[in-house]
Amino acid sequence: MSDVDSRADQDEVVRGWLKSNDLTWDEASLPSGDLAFSFSLPGERKLQTPVRLDLGQHALGVHAFVCRRPDENFETVYRWLLERNLRLYGVAFGLDRLGDIYLDGRLPLAMVTPDELDRLLGSVLTYADESFNTILELGFASSIRKEWEWRKLRGESTANLEAFRGWLEREDEPKG
Repeated sequence: MSDVDSRADQDEVVRGWLKSNDLTWDEASLPSGDLAFSFSLPGERKLQTPVRLDLGQHALGVHAFVCRRPDENFETVYRWLLERNLRLYGVAFGLDRLGDIYLDGRLPLAMVTPDELDRLLGSVLTYADESFNTILELGFASSIRKEWEWRKLRGESTANLEAFRGWLEREDEPKG
């Protein structure tokens, strides 16, 4: 089997996996000759995780956007991500040149099967979703606190900030 035949077979595996999981995707040919599949995985804490699969001649690359560059506390956020990398399957946290946070990984082309795509993309969804609130707490606490206070003063809903209620309300308590 030639590389072209192998990749053509893997194109269909990826398309079949996307269809079977009721995902809508865009497909494009990259200048490198790779085929890119772009879609979003639905989550709970992180409502959507944008993902791109790059299907090349020898490997499948997965790239998932997790969060923009933290506003504050960079060292703590990045250290937490590096420590977390020690426990991840198939992907690792990384940064782009702007400091935005991604999950990134590679699979040999021969391992691109529906079951392995389930494991790999299930890992992406789990790690992005489980990590999201911690990344926000560590890297955006001041912004979250300001938003919380602004909404409370105006009687606005704080529903989308409920995950942070515990530490926000503790900081609201009078010191003394």
